[in-house]
Amino acid sequence: MPDIRGASRTGSNDDPAASASGSLLGRLRYLTKGEVSADGRTVLRSGDAGPEEYYRDRWRHDRVVRSTHGVNCTGSCSWWVHVRDGIISWETQATDYPETSPDMPAEEPRGCPRGATFSWYTYQPGRVRYPYMRGALLEMWREARQAHDDPVDAWASITGDPARSAAYKNARGHGGFMRASWEEALELAAAAHVHTIERWGPDRVAAVSPIPAMSPVSHASGSRYVALTGGVQTSFYDWYADLPPASPQVFGDQTDVPESADWWHAAYLMIWGSNVPVTRTPDAHFMVEARYAGQKVVVVSPDYAEHVKFADDWLPVAAGTDGALALAMGHVLFKEFYVDREVPFFSDYARTYTDMPFLVTLREQGGGHTPDRFLTAYDLGQQVEGAEWKTVVFDAGTGEPAVPNGSLGFRWSESGVGRWNLGQEGIEPVLTLLGHGSETVEVLLPRFDGDEPGVLRRGVPAKRLGGRLVTTVYDLLLAQYGVERPGLPGDWPTGYDDARSPYTPAWQEGLTGIPAAVATRIAREFARTAEVTEGRSMIILGSGVNHWFNADMSYRTIMTLLLACGCVGRNGGGWAHYVG
Repeated sequence: MPDIRGASRTGSNDDPAASASGSLLGRLRYLTKGEVSADGRTVLRSGDAGPEEYYRDRWRHDRVVRSTHGVNCTGSCSWWVHVRDGIISWETQATDYPETSPDMPAEEPRGCPRGATFSWYTYQPGRVRYPYMRGALLEMWREARQAHDDPVDAWASITGDPARSAAYKNARGHGGFMRASWEEALELAAAAHVHTIERWGPDRVAAVSPIPAMSPVSHASGSRYVALTGGVQTSFYDWYADLPPASPQVFGDQTDVPESADWWHAAYLMIWGSNVPVTRTPDAHFMVEARYAGQKVVVVSPDYAEHVKFADDWLPVAAGTDGALALAMGHVLFKEFYVDREVPFFSDYARTYTDMPFLVTLREQGGGHTPDRFLTAYDLGQQVEGAEWKTVVFDAGTGEPAVPNGSLGFRWSESGVGRWNLGQEGIEPVLTLLGHGSETVEVLLPRFDGDEPGVLRRGVPAKRLGGRLVTTVYDLLLAQYGVERPGLPGDWPTGYDDARSPYTPAWQEGLTGIPAAVATRIAREFARTAEVTEGRSMIILGSGVNHWFNADMSYRTIMTLLLACGCVGRNGGGWAHYVG
């Protein structure tokens, strides 16, 4: 879109009050008849045909170009922009997107009122249309350019002088911006890059480009430049602090989520902390249309926001208590779909794709035991490459510990080449050690829901392997969630209505304000839908939860619901993390 951006820079770089004929706004004379004010901001007309002329002018363009806008938006929607004399006249949505699938809605319509009025942003009087620079630096730069023919030498003369370098750096945070020309700003930036690369090396140039989803066009150009010059591309999450740390904690990578069209495939959709019609405006129609295919929509939001009107159930959770609601839902899920009645799809998924069957060592402490770390092949005395990083399960077939594929010990070792996968190779991992010749021990688990931190004492089955007492991640999860099983010691809830014991539906009600019966019903619906559809329950998660203290813990309680129901990695299932 060179013509449009160029048009927004038209005018003198010297006099901010340039004449109307020379300024961008003054060029309105060419668009319409009428008396233009001295500042070029208004057009006065008289006569019977005046009002109609405004609408006729919209079609007096000389060409149409394709463009987009990136005003903190993930859409990058395609727009046809009508241009006259290099000035945007108006814009309309493009309707030539590729088809998705015959049984799915099209990508169109893509666009929103922000895009339809972007020309107002482009030409509104308050828009910054010229580069600005700290006065201290700009004056130094101009002096240096007078003294040096080569701009790289000019920049070196500033940064190489400790006094001059400190002077412009100390001016930061004190205002004092001065308008510079585009030539000055671009030349200074280029000279600084060249000098830094020559003096320190290309990896000393760090860049932050917009999040790819916010503006693919801007990100592609900026990141490509940094890559070609050998610079370092820093995380765009550092820019606006929306990094969900729970993603790499749980999945090992950052927000690897589906495209918005996959919302259509979800049979049960929870929108949790992400106001889709506002933050994902061009994609929101997939959620709206999916309801006509039988999808149920549940919204968890403390306020009656735009997305709530699409919900079949609205859970107005008290702000910041999302983790309590998710824990109570997990309590119901594990009790009814794992313990009371085992769902084969869930348990097979958990054994194959999660760490629930892996063995964790227990350490004696305070008259009980606390979870320590994963048991490894090294602990069992196996002299194999990467043994310290190969985690262990208990094999139901042999009644012995076994080392399955997929752990870091296979990823980062020569012997693991070609074997870094989740193939079980005849191993049958058990989720629980209960009934496999185990003993019972009490584990001490922290609780922070009262005025003072406390300790929960709950029993788990355990075995001694390699001289260490171990249990499974799954057994620890059930203890944490308060799901009792026969024969295990400890303090357990008496039922869903036990408000004194974490993490029951009644317990969460006092924190979140959501009735226990509602939390129980939503958990059952979510899990039952995942059972009959094999994982097509989805949660759209966003920064409404992420911006709270200890948000990674809240996120993980929500992710656990998806993992326990076999949803992650399924079309129409899993977590879909979006911010804006």
